[in-house]
Amino acid sequence: AHIFLYVLLAYWKKKYMDKIVIGKIVNVVGLKGEVKVYSYAEEPDRFERLEKIFLGTEEKNTEYAVAKVRYKGDMVILTLDGVTDRNNAEALKGSMVLMDEADLEELPEGVYYIKDLMCMKVVSDSGVELGTLKDINTNTAQRVYEVARPGKPDILIPGVDEFILDTDMDNRVITVKVIEGLYED
Repeated sequence: AHIFLYVLLAYWKKKYMDKIVIGKIVNVVGLKGEVKVYSYAEEPDRFERLEKIFLGTEEKNTEYAVAKVRYKGDMVILTLDGVTDRNNAEALKGSMVLMDEADLEELPEGVYYIKDLMCMKVVSDSGVELGTLKDINTNTAQRVYEVARPGKPDILIPGVDEFILDTDMDNRVITVKVIEGLYED
């Protein structure tokens, strides 16, 4: 049985306490303090549903109220309370954009956040343990599951029904179809 993987937040490699990275400030826009965000969220309107975000690094996060959200192409342009000029905005360049984990929306049954799948055991359809789920890359035409194997190269598995056969959240096991050439030992 296939699950429909809901990838609200595509970037889960970094998690800061109860905060989840959803983007990165890559530049400033204009003179009034707007910032340009490269969004890791699959849903374009993710930022519109947040009243607050956090900016910073692993060591330090600062809360900002979201005053306005607009878009320029596939980039998110944010106006943040307290950021009123270009100099204030320039100081934020390179900051990770985080949200409270508590602000995640509840998902329907059989649909999971990527963060909940991380570190699950990955086994072949014949029962052979392949490794643990290291990441799910979503910046490609189709999702790609990256499976870590101790002392061996990672395995990349297409994240489609044909290859992802079952996700057992209770036992934390993902069953995948293995075809010839998928990986080498």
